[in-house]
Amino acid sequence: MSRSPSPEFDPLAFDEELTPLPEYKPAGDTALDFSGLLAEPVKLHEDLKSGCGGQLWPAGMVLAKHMLRYHREELKTARILELGAGGGIVGLTVAKGCTLTSPLYLTDQLEMYELMKHNITLNGLDGCVKAQILNWGEPLSQEIVECKPDTILAADCVYFEPAFPLLLQTLQDLLELCPVATIYFCFKKRRRADMQFLKNARKTFQVTEIADEDRPVFTREGLFLYTFTQKP
Repeated sequence: MSRSPSPEFDPLAFDEELTPLPEYKPAGDTALDFSGLLAEPVKLHEDLKSGCGGQLWPAGMVLAKHMLRYHREELKTARILELGAGGGIVGLTVAKGCTLTSPLYLTDQLEMYELMKHNITLNGLDGCVKAQILNWGEPLSQEIVECKPDTILAADCVYFEPAFPLLLQTLQDLLELCPVATIYFCFKKRRRADMQFLKNARKTFQVTEIADEDRPVFTREGLFLYTFTQKP
């Protein structure tokens, strides 16, 4: 499931003008079945009043579909946490498509808390998905420490350069908490500074580009999909 980056798909080769920010859209509900991978569509209420995390972003779509297509069985027994969840598209899709044996945590800043809770209820997932505030760079909550997540989902978390060190610290904390954990990390390159995050991540983690049958399509759109694990 892994491969080395090929030259034509090198994230550093993408020009900043090729990856503009998507247009903002008014508040409303979206339903997605990811090309039939979900028997019942996941519903997402999008609302930007609390920040840009309230909108559906492309990396979340890519990562959600990837997890359903390639990891559905192993996710059933995983301890899952989504970072920077926004409305929660990745975690909610996983919860919708898998019969989970442990609670799945959607985490983000306080501004996103009510939207995460709303979308959990919208999908009838109150029994198996929990919303929790997690500020990058701050100590993990006791509940998360006790959970010891072994599968971390992070989509479109690379967008604000001053937060890069804080995000790296939280990723490091999560891998120290569970050294066998895997971080599934998808982002869209929008500016050259974004690649500095990846360079710094490679100093700390084993960073592996992972295969996906849609990779030629989404890579042309400036989207990249990796796993981060502890270095050997």
